[in-house]
Amino acid sequence: MRKPDIIFISLILTGSLFHMAAAQASEANPRHATRLPPPAELQYSIKAKQSGIPLSGSASVKWQHADQKYSIITETRAMLLGKILDASSQGSIDDYGLAPDKFIEKRFNKPATTSSFDRDSKTLRFTASTETYPLKGGEQDRTSATWQLIALARAAGDNFKAGTEWKMLVAGRRDADPWTFKVLGAENVKTPLGDMPAVHVSKAPPADSKDQQLDLWLAPGLEWYPVRLKFADADGDFVDQVLESIKK
Repeated sequence: MRKPDIIFISLILTGSLFHMAAAQASEANPRHATRLPPPAELQYSIKAKQSGIPLSGSASVKWQHADQKYSIITETRAMLLGKILDASSQGSIDDYGLAPDKFIEKRFNKPATTSSFDRDSKTLRFTASTETYPLKGGEQDRTSATWQLIALARAAGDNFKAGTEWKMLVAGRRDADPWTFKVLGAENVKTPLGDMPAVHVSKAPPADSKDQQLDLWLAPGLEWYPVRLKFADADGDFVDQVLESIKK
């Protein structure tokens, strides 16, 4: 099976094998207080190894919210290849925090896919598959999940501490999986903006899964924006994003 082409901010999902677990997670989505960070545009530098080949590039994230609506637009570029990934999430803000309506992802040399959160029928649907999931509240997509986590951290304050876990059902291109973010503790991250005190959070795959591991470093002194994100595969390939600039 061919390894996916350079994908910087997407996680490899295992498909319908976890459909039942995902549905169960949807029935028990925990509800926590949220506090959204201010709108901002973030620019990242990227260093990666893909199929053993070292690569570099850049990524941008535009985070906006107003009048109980939000939007997130991301773009990833690689040297020599140009734009290789566009992703966007848009929706409303409800009692759970972010409530996506639509998640669109366009990968390099592949057609765009759409994951739709149909609030009227309370059903999550995909253009890339026939899978469906019931919407119970709190479900996210792969672009909104990070920002939902930030909103949870900002509201939790001192309760967002090492050892705590934060769960959500997350939709990808074809299906959805339950994610668990675990807070590991405080670390210092070196960035072009200076050394940033951050809270390290990890989303690790199950022991028997080949999913990617996602690590995030959220900076409390910078509105809890992610100052570093790292995606790592079991075979040693990785993508490491570090914040270069931010415009509010």
